[in-house]
Amino acid sequence: MNENDVTITAVIDGRRVGRDEVLAWEARRIPRASRKLGMKAPSGPVEDMRRAFCDGKFELGVDEIRRRLARDIRLSDAVARVTGGLSGGRRATSVCDLYVEGGDAQGFVDWFSDAGRDDYAWSMVVASPDHFIIDSTADGRQEVIETTGGSPFATRFFVDYDDTSRLTTARDPAFALELAGVARTGADTAVGGVRHQLRDDRYGFHLRACVEFPKLMAPQMVKEHRWHLACEFSNWIEGAFSA
Repeated sequence: MNENDVTITAVIDGRRVGRDEVLAWEARRIPRASRKLGMKAPSGPVEDMRRAFCDGKFELGVDEIRRRLARDIRLSDAVARVTGGLSGGRRATSVCDLYVEGGDAQGFVDWFSDAGRDDYAWSMVVASPDHFIIDSTADGRQEVIETTGGSPFATRFFVDYDDTSRLTTARDPAFALELAGVARTGADTAVGGVRHQLRDDRYGFHLRACVEFPKLMAPQMVKEHRWHLACEFSNWIEGAFSA
């Protein structure tokens, strides 16, 4: 299947958002994320910018990215400890629905979960300008360094897709599949998580992406993260069904 055979419509806060709007958001984010790493932003069509920026990240290498973002990560860890502690386990959710014509829910889950793919790390990072490092750790968790929502700082966390014990979002029985797990800091503090749910429909499949943040996270950041979800999952879906 070619990615052109997959059509994606996002719904954010009850409003249908076309693929062109999500691509425009992505194009605006690339220069900002480039500045975060001290890199020159690529130019051209957004698809070319996306790939060139991702290639540039891999040319820097994970050690250099960690060095350049070390101050951000220290600050975001401190914020996470404070907001997480004051939130007392309560969560704010950022939700985006994606309706996909073409493909199927199980096929996407299988692709997303296959950390053994040769292109796994690249395919994870390329999906959003705000992804700096995403890879599987030795213990099977997913390490993520990214800018979430409209945050001024990059953050680092680990998603354990085998642990849903600290999630507050209920599983919806209408969705047959899910990608769900608790997100923890490097100090093993639970700061949120993800419960992405999927189901097939007559046209393809429906994905409800949901991220849990500490309740006291700035509301604007939670709202802005819906566009982050629309961007990354749209690109992941196209990548999953482009072969």
